[in-house]
Amino acid sequence: MLLLPPSDAQADSLSSKALRIAASKRGSPYRYGAQGPDRFDCSGLTFYAFKRAGRKIPRTAQAQYRKTVHKNPSSRVPGDLVFFHRRGVVYHVGIYSGRNMIWHAPRPGRVVRRETIWTNQVWYGHVF
Repeated sequence: MLLLPPSDAQADSLSSKALRIAASKRGSPYRYGAQGPDRFDCSGLTFYAFKRAGRKIPRTAQAQYRKTVHKNPSSRVPGDLVFFHRRGVVYHVGIYSGRNMIWHAPRPGRVVRRETIWTNQVWYGHVF
């Protein structure tokens, strides 16, 4: 049986739903290794949001990057994943929310929040 990728409408719906789920976790505390429902690290938040939206993605930021369809910054859309990298190694991930902003779980002592992308050292990926 041949499996075809979902239509653009289905993919957009998935990404939009994941974005809404991530945003609904605003104020949840950061905890290394946590994947919800009340505490998150960066990839735990994206993992949780897409799982709740109906698509299982890998658990770590680097593995999530490998499993997405990579995009140019000019074609990014809300719901795409934003991967922060240094020398080709992904160290952080968030969900693009438009206007150069992401929802993410930043670091210990912080909470899930919407924030401006602070560097140009990012890659974009779309989850299908």
